[in-house]
Amino acid sequence: MTSTDEVDMSETQPLHHEERFTEAHWSMLLESIDLSIAQEAIICRVPLLEEGVVERVLKRDALVCGHANPAAFEKLRSLLIMHFSARNQMALELGEEETTAIASSVREHLRGRVGDQLGTPPG
Repeated sequence: MTSTDEVDMSETQPLHHEERFTEAHWSMLLESIDLSIAQEAIICRVPLLEEGVVERVLKRDALVCGHANPAAFEKLRSLLIMHFSARNQMALELGEEETTAIASSVREHLRGRVGDQLGTPPG
């Protein structure tokens, strides 16, 4: 197991039935997925925040990488798909407005942790 595969379970607490699918649950889930995405993107030196880069990763265009690491690139692609799947499920559970607010909060939190290592967002 590589260091990028390790998960720190010390901060993870099992959720009771009543706590599942709450805003807090979705926020923690999305943050976990997005942190893993950031880690893999940094390993591959993929500027994910730049225009069109996510689409290129989803199309398996490894030329977007600044550093070749096929295993990390494929994991990055899978995590991006997982992110979109979780976000769609969140929208069904919580509504689009709340989902957008949670996703924005997670992005801002991660930006504080990884800085500009993922490129510069458009706009």
